[in-house]
Amino acid sequence: MSRTSDVSPHEGPRTEAYPTSSHWGSYEVLVEDGKVVGARPDPRDPDPAPLIGNAAGAQHHPARVARPTVRRRWLDGGPGPDPRRGDPDDEYVEVDWDTAAELVAQELGRVHREHGGEAVFGGSYGWGSAGRFHHSQSQLHRFLNTAGGYTRSRATYSHAAVEVLFPHLVGATGAHALLERAPTWPAIAEHTDLIVSFGGLRRSNTWIASGGRAAHTAVPGMRAAAERGLRTVSISPLKDDTIDEMGAEWLPAAPGTDTAVMLALTHVLFEEGLADRAFLDRYTVGADVVRRYVTGETDGVAKTPEWAAPICELPAETLHALARRMAAGRTLVNVGWSVQRVRYGEQPLWAGLALAACLGQIGLPGGGFATGYGSMGRYGGGATPGGLPRFPKGSNPVDRLIPVAHTSEMLLRPGEEFDFDGERLTYPDIRFVAWSGGNPFHHHQDLARLTRAFGRPDTVLVVETHWTATARHADIVLPSTTTLEREDMAASQGDLRLNVMRRAVEPYAEARDEYEIYSAVCARMGLEKDFTEGRTAEEWMRHMYGQWRARQHEMFGADLPAFDDFWEAGGVDLPGRVDDEAMAAFAEFRQDPVGSPLQTPSGRIELFSATIAGFGYADCPGYPIWLPGEERIGSSRSRRWPLLLLANQPQGRLHSQQDMGAYSASLKVQGRAPVRMNPDDAAARGLSDGDLVKVHNDRGSLIAGVRVSDALRPGVAQLSTGAWYDPSAEDVTCAHGNPNALTDVVGTSRLAQGSTGQHVLVEVEAYRGDPPPVRAFTPPVPVPSSS
Repeated sequence: MSRTSDVSPHEGPRTEAYPTSSHWGSYEVLVEDGKVVGARPDPRDPDPAPLIGNAAGAQHHPARVARPTVRRRWLDGGPGPDPRRGDPDDEYVEVDWDTAAELVAQELGRVHREHGGEAVFGGSYGWGSAGRFHHSQSQLHRFLNTAGGYTRSRATYSHAAVEVLFPHLVGATGAHALLERAPTWPAIAEHTDLIVSFGGLRRSNTWIASGGRAAHTAVPGMRAAAERGLRTVSISPLKDDTIDEMGAEWLPAAPGTDTAVMLALTHVLFEEGLADRAFLDRYTVGADVVRRYVTGETDGVAKTPEWAAPICELPAETLHALARRMAAGRTLVNVGWSVQRVRYGEQPLWAGLALAACLGQIGLPGGGFATGYGSMGRYGGGATPGGLPRFPKGSNPVDRLIPVAHTSEMLLRPGEEFDFDGERLTYPDIRFVAWSGGNPFHHHQDLARLTRAFGRPDTVLVVETHWTATARHADIVLPSTTTLEREDMAASQGDLRLNVMRRAVEPYAEARDEYEIYSAVCARMGLEKDFTEGRTAEEWMRHMYGQWRARQHEMFGADLPAFDDFWEAGGVDLPGRVDDEAMAAFAEFRQDPVGSPLQTPSGRIELFSATIAGFGYADCPGYPIWLPGEERIGSSRSRRWPLLLLANQPQGRLHSQQDMGAYSASLKVQGRAPVRMNPDDAAARGLSDGDLVKVHNDRGSLIAGVRVSDALRPGVAQLSTGAWYDPSAEDVTCAHGNPNALTDVVGTSRLAQGSTGQHVLVEVEAYRGDPPPVRAFTPPVPVPSSS
């Protein structure tokens, strides 16, 4: 699709529509007189995301970073730790691009000379752009690799437990299949009788996919499957975690008790002879270990539905009946990513796999185990075995890493040891932090602690489009272009099409593409040719497309258009795309477990892992068990903090991106993030819809606006992540409503060390007095360097 004009010059301002792509899908951005004035869905998208309504407001917002800017205290005093880094009243100085590039080159070079590459941390989380070339993480990591290497992070905030645990249980290929080759919704519609989803199937999550989606197919797929008879059971504290058309049966289990529910269901299967012993014997190891645990032979406690009922607050009869229904037909067990973002988050994943194995349907079309439906839009949307064009990151000569959720601990505890995936590692002494395309003050837990952590390095560099909280904690801030200000191409795994992304408007103020920024710094370090390989940005895109095109021809015999034709056409359909009826790796394994073994020590599904057992982790032993966390209804901690707050993914934006946009703003209450409460919980505290409240615990506090809803079970409140962190008020940690002002930095376990920010115990009370203003979107006012 090429640029179109909607209004003739004789009728008023000329409106031009530019097709583009983002992590929330393909759409058209509307431009008048060089300014973005709106957006409209791609007419080919059956379920367009309303997040496109944020585009205009965010593009030209005063929070954009206009020029290279340096924090005054760093500029005057030089590099070094500074506990005042992140002070809302810090002073900044604007400099020219040559000065900025020289400052970065000198400081990065100094740190490498004096401390080595392990003292550099490359903190990009990769969500800055959907483009294949202007991909923030790839650009930053290539730059740091060229400059001499860096300490990296491993795994994601979204599903670290999945990424670390499942290679042990089903091998690397099996773990990849779980995340990338899940049964499609058409396959589910054809083959599946029942889907039991722990953590729901939330619609707003399906609007998001890393790299974007040419078309959102998840919700139409759910509707079609329901029309063909699919039955759904949603085990979630939120009733609206599934679309109405699915007619889901809602089981409002107490949050954090999913493992207890799964163990009880497994107990019924074993005790009533419904477990598929033939499957367990042939395809798994450790089934007897699981059986002995759930029947009580191991510890004297049978994990019956009657045992689970007071824990999960569901009737025992309901659990008995559900287990029998699951065994009576083709059943798909789905464990959403939210379920594992809690203490001991590996356990519901492992228990879910064991439950599915007992049903004996792993590898059958539309059956078995899955993790990710309702967590991201590409999940269940097919696969692209031929891959996508990529900008090469190069090779990192530094072999140091941390789990991504340990960023604050790395900065605060250099030299200390920690456990991770069977290894005893040491936190490096980080002197230089480089961040681009991500906002840890959205993702990370305990933001007051993260602020202290950001005071520890010598220098913090942030390359950003807007003055996010992370940029406000930087010494050097370099303005980056947005996706609408540059040209690129976009697609995600399993996508239908590789789309062209056309520049719609000129760069804001002095913003530059990241490629141009890093090229300039490398030039001052004598490394420009190593970074650019002599190519311009356009030449890199042509090169990437050409390599991908050749690979598609080799793999599939596809005769794709040359780059110029691809660009003129606005995109190309992806060849080799697969709509699997079952996860390919497990289908082959089921047909021949000897000839197509999994990449595990046994070659089979490991319901008991001798490898993990050998690590000696009490918080993640060698088989799935019930480990009750403290951030849970009924725990000793809940006596003081009685409400369980769900910090799930937001409806109005991707993470914290474009929080100032019109759609995101429309969902707020008096300019604050909305906290949903059950009517009984609100009434007990004298609260009404629209009230401002203080949400607090012993770690911090925030201001939010109440939305009363019967879609939540009693005892549970919901405050999504992503409100821009605002520590400017004196009486609360965040005046805007960021729930990570309240969460703890403890990991899921010593195995995966994943984020546990999904659940946190709190109290909610009316906010008294005049609320402080929200200053999150008010950028600093830098002074020219000459003043």
